[in-house]
Amino acid sequence: FAWAFELTPEGLKKESDVDRSESITHVTGRKLDFMIIGVLAIAVGFLLVDKLYLSEGATATDEIIATERKSIAVLPFVNMSEDPNNEYFADGISEEILNLLANIPELRVTSRSSAFSFKGQNLDVPTMAARLNVEHVLEGSVRKSGNQLRITAQLIKVVTDTHLWSQTYDRELEDIFAIQDDIAGAVVDALKITLLGEKPNAAETNPEAYALYLQGRHFSNQGTAESINQAETLLKESLDIEPGFAPAWVELGQVQWAQATIFGLRPYDEAGELANYAYRQALAIDPQYGPAYAALARIEMGYDWDLVMASQHLERARKLNPGEAGILRAASALDRILGRIDESIDLFRQSIVLDPLSGHGGLGFTLYYGHRLEEAADSMRMALSLNPDGVFAKYQLALVLVAQGDAPAALVTIEQVTDEGWRLAGMAVVQHALGDDDASDAALEELTERFAADMDYQVAEAYAFRGEIDDAFDWLEQAYDNRDGGLIGLLLDPLFANLHDDPRWEQFLDKMGLPH
Repeated sequence: FAWAFELTPEGLKKESDVDRSESITHVTGRKLDFMIIGVLAIAVGFLLVDKLYLSEGATATDEIIATERKSIAVLPFVNMSEDPNNEYFADGISEEILNLLANIPELRVTSRSSAFSFKGQNLDVPTMAARLNVEHVLEGSVRKSGNQLRITAQLIKVVTDTHLWSQTYDRELEDIFAIQDDIAGAVVDALKITLLGEKPNAAETNPEAYALYLQGRHFSNQGTAESINQAETLLKESLDIEPGFAPAWVELGQVQWAQATIFGLRPYDEAGELANYAYRQALAIDPQYGPAYAALARIEMGYDWDLVMASQHLERARKLNPGEAGILRAASALDRILGRIDESIDLFRQSIVLDPLSGHGGLGFTLYYGHRLEEAADSMRMALSLNPDGVFAKYQLALVLVAQGDAPAALVTIEQVTDEGWRLAGMAVVQHALGDDDASDAALEELTERFAADMDYQVAEAYAFRGEIDDAFDWLEQAYDNRDGGLIGLLLDPLFANLHDDPRWEQFLDKMGLPH
């Protein structure tokens, strides 16, 4: 799900886009919420989190989303350089301007994942603006030749197709931060926005280190095993030149975390330690850097299993970056884990306002956990209309159809899932719902033989749905021993309904520190 992948560098390939031979999608894909938050709550923290979580950070975002704000999408700037390899620089400049504008609470800024989704498509501005639900579009171009830059930017009011502002900057590379500040300030002035606080400014650093940082982020966004390793190398080179640049530390931590959780390129424990160190380095440099708090929250939950500290970090991140869709989704996941399904759904819908072309599958997943099945199916179908090959959306739609009592339609859907592990997990459930125990047994046996080490939570789900209670608990214990991230969704998982009357159910929830 798109909402899940906000925990990794934005733009990583979706599960369905990664060839099985070059990834471990069956390893990481099973961890639905692990890739959202990756958290098992601890019992002592539950009451504290309940008190902390719906505090100032949450209500601030609610108020901002609810108010009528001017809206804008920053499209990827066009690379006009003679060297096509300078595309990373053009993308990076537009993303940095987007991030500056996103820090202005009075302005609703479409997230990168949605704004960059039209790259390479021959669409006109009104069409893109309509799909992104924005009133204004900022577009531009970048020409880089050695140390010389020419950056052109123009702000368009879509409904009237008028240029509110345009400017061309002929500068040197070391002036790039001032250019970004000028463009953000010009947007604020042109839109006649009255700022309630100070205008955010770009974080300055060594120009050579900055170029390496942008290049590293470009490779991390490509979302392959090879590119993620290239990104790590470039980010380390950037930090060797300028170790005091907080954004590079956060990007490095995200890359190292993704190397383990997405690509299986380093041990999970090692990645957790490295990412934790990187995020804390960023905060030591800049204690007001919101993305570092958000990233650290995910590590606290997914690696340290410290829900109290994670909620505190999330609260701080939301205060500093109230318009960040990924932070809202992480907060939504935390609500869902703790059983606050209505609050979780509300936060997820707020995130989709900021990121309209992503997150529909995640919203559907949350609605499914809340037994709002018709809405869940609609959200899954919306996700599939945007990404017809989406593995998780098809898998989850099949489960929703089973819950709706339409097992034949669920079978048609699950047969279309291209990932073998997920297809077998769904088939074990769907065939049982159809009354074909032999087919269900065959799917579950193959799932266990081929993927049990990586999908023990899904094996437990299938046994629970089939009413084989002892086997379900045995596999839950195995999932617990393996630190399977899927366990964080246990509380509201509809497939475990058959276990709720067994005394071992509450004992297991207590063991994990989940409310009941």
